Amino acid sequence: MKKIRNHIMLLVGLMVASGCDSGFDEVNRNKTAPTAINPAYQLNQAILSTSSGGAAGGSTLIYDIGIVQQIISPNSGVLTGANFNQDNRDATQTLWQGYYRNVVRNTKDVINRVKDDPARSNLYNMARILQAYAFMVLTDAYGDIPYTEAGMGYIEQNFFPKYDPQQAVYADIINELKTAGVALDEGGTIETADVLYGGDIDLWKRFANSLILRAGMRLSKVDPGTAQSTVAGVNLAQLILTNEQNAVIRHDANYQNGIGVTLNGTEGANFYLTEPFVNHLKNNNDPRLSAIAVRYIGATSGPEQTVDRASHDPDDQIGMPMGHNNTTIAAVVTDLGLASFYDFTQADRRRVTKQTAPHFLVTAAQTNLLLAEARERGWITQGDAADYYEAGVRAHMEQLGIVDAASAIDPADIDDYIDNHPYDGTLEQINNEYWIASFLNGPEAFANYRRSGFPDLAPNPYPGKEVDFIRRLTYPRSEISVNEVNVNEAIARMGPDKLDTRVWWDVAN
Repeated sequence: MKKIRNHIMLLVGLMVASGCDSGFDEVNRNKTAPTAINPAYQLNQAILSTSSGGAAGGSTLIYDIGIVQQIISPNSGVLTGANFNQDNRDATQTLWQGYYRNVVRNTKDVINRVKDDPARSNLYNMARILQAYAFMVLTDAYGDIPYTEAGMGYIEQNFFPKYDPQQAVYADIINELKTAGVALDEGGTIETADVLYGGDIDLWKRFANSLILRAGMRLSKVDPGTAQSTVAGVNLAQLILTNEQNAVIRHDANYQNGIGVTLNGTEGANFYLTEPFVNHLKNNNDPRLSAIAVRYIGATSGPEQTVDRASHDPDDQIGMPMGHNNTTIAAVVTDLGLASFYDFTQADRRRVTKQTAPHFLVTAAQTNLLLAEARERGWITQGDAADYYEAGVRAHMEQLGIVDAASAIDPADIDDYIDNHPYDGTLEQINNEYWIASFLNGPEAFANYRRSGFPDLAPNPYPGKEVDFIRRLTYPRSEISVNEVNVNEAIARMGPDKLDTRVWWDVAN
C-alpha cells in the first residue's frame, strides 16, 4: 500500500512539474528587450567613433598633433610621445583600439548584414565608404594592417587576422570608394537616421570622391603614375567644396569631442601650442591665431588659467619651444620672462577644443588645397590653382566660425590675409596651408606632412629622443603578444616596428 501511495505522489509531482514547464520559455522571455538592432544605428556608432573620442588622450593628441608640431606637453609619464620623440605604446595603441573595436567592427557587421538586401543598398555602400575612411587612417598611421580579415571575429571567429601590405590596402580602398560611391542611388531607401549626412546621397558621394582625391594624392611620392590617374578620374563637380558639405562629427553634451574632454579635464593645463606653429601664424599676420589661441598671462598653475587672465591678442601669444621637459622648460620660462610654463599659449579650451566642438573628417578647405596641388602638378586640367588655393584658405577661416561663434574671423580680415599672401605657385605654400587647415585632425595633418614634406619642420631637439622624426606609430603590445605570427610577418615585410620606419607611400626624398 505504501509503494502504491509513493507511486501516486511521484506521478502527481511529474504532472505538476510538467504543468509548470508549459509556456516556461514564453513566460521567461523579455518581450521588451531588442533581439536585433537596426544596422543604421550600428553605422551611426561607427561614424561617432571615427571622431577623436577613442584616441584623443593617446595617439591623436600625444603623437599626431605633436609630431606636426602644433600641440605638445612638457610632461612625461603617460604623456610621453611626440614631445620627446619617444615610444609610448600605451599611447600609440589607442587609435588602433578605438578604430578596430568601434569603427571597423561595426562597419563590417553592417556590411555583412545588409549586403544581400536590395532595400538597404544605400546603407551597405555608406558603410563601405566609412570603412574605407577608417582603414585609410589606420594604414597611414601604422603601415601594414589587418584589412581583408579585419573585423571578422564576430562573423567568422577569426581572432588572428593576417596583415595586408599597405600597397594592397590602398589599392582596395580606392576601389571600394569608387564602386561604393557610384552604387549610391537616390532612388533607393534614404537612410534618414544617418548622423553624418542624414542619408543625403549627394553628400555621401562627395565624401567618397573627396576621399578618392585624398588617397590619390597620398601616392604622389611612391607611385606618381597611379596618383595622377586616380586624381584625374575624380568627378571634380562632386567633391566637398563648401563648408556646408564637410564630413563633420557634431558633438553635444552626450557625445563629446574626445580632445575637448581631455583638454577640459585633468590634462587641461598640460598641453600647449608650439613655438613653430604660433610663430608661423604670428609672422604671417594670420587672423586664425586669435581664433585658435589663448594665453593666460601670468598663470603659475592650472587653477590660475582663468578667464580674467585670458588674452587672444596675437601679440601676446608665446608658443612652447620643442625639446623640453618640465624641468628644462624652467630656463626657457626665465629667459622669456614668463611666470611659469602655464603662461605659454594654448588651444582655447573654451572655443576650439571645448567638449562640444565638432570634429572634421574631410573639409572643403582640405579638398580645395589638394585640388590646387593637383592642378599645379598638371594632374587635372579644370580650374585654376590660385582659385583652388584661395577657396581652401577662405574655407578654413570660415570653418572656425562654425566651431564657435567667438572664433569667427571678420570677412575683411580674411580678404586682407589672402591679398597679402597671394598664391606663389609652390607646393610648399599649398601644404603649409593644409597643415593649418588640418589643425586638430591629427591623423590627416601627420599623413599629409609625411607625404608632402611641408611644412619644413626642424627635428625635435630633445636630448633623450629615440628618433629624429617620427614616421609611423608602433603596433600595440596586445597584437604582438596575441597575433605574433602575423605581426612578425608584417614587420619582416615593412621594416622594424619603430617610430622612424616609413610606411610604403612615405618615400624618402
